[in-house]
Amino acid sequence: MSSHKHKDHGKHDPTPNQPEEESAAIESEKQPEAVAPSELELLRKEVAECKDKYLRALAEAENARKRMQKEKQDMIQYALQNVIVDFLNPIDHMENALSFTQQMPDEVKNWAIGFQMILSQFKDVLTNNGVTPFVSEGKPFDPYRHEAIESVSTPDFPPGTIVEESLRGYSMGDKTIRPARVKVSKLPTPSQDDACEENCQSEESNK
Repeated sequence: MSSHKHKDHGKHDPTPNQPEEESAAIESEKQPEAVAPSELELLRKEVAECKDKYLRALAEAENARKRMQKEKQDMIQYALQNVIVDFLNPIDHMENALSFTQQMPDEVKNWAIGFQMILSQFKDVLTNNGVTPFVSEGKPFDPYRHEAIESVSTPDFPPGTIVEESLRGYSMGDKTIRPARVKVSKLPTPSQDDACEENCQSEESNK
């Protein structure tokens, strides 16, 4: 019996406070460490800088997208303009040929009426795409809209006025796609007779 009592005394009883200590340790691990005001301010600055960089990158990406879209539209517009300009010369030739319709025989006039309808359809296509001819005669010379092929001495027009158009100009929207070929007025130069007359008059006045 004494041996059983001795064995009982050798056992260790569990400490009743051990679960509470483990719980307190876990709670202490969950609580964040205190951040110094200087470190908090530094973190705020870093967040603000990151936000600013993000907004800048977003704006640059949007600008790049718009720029690429505009370049694509400009390329399409440029290709369309080139195709339309290539069609203008045949249209001019057809229009010039049909201008003599009234002088043709009756049989040819019937054919000419059909070609007039085709020409009208071509012009409708140009109009639907924003391509329109512009009037040049009587207008001041504009290097962005006109190509001067000759200067004409005349007192009937102010200098720099278009007196004749040899090739019609076309615009697409607010852009000139084919300048008009024109003759531009200039001041007439005094002839030798006029100069002699002026000299004679000045000599008589001196006498």
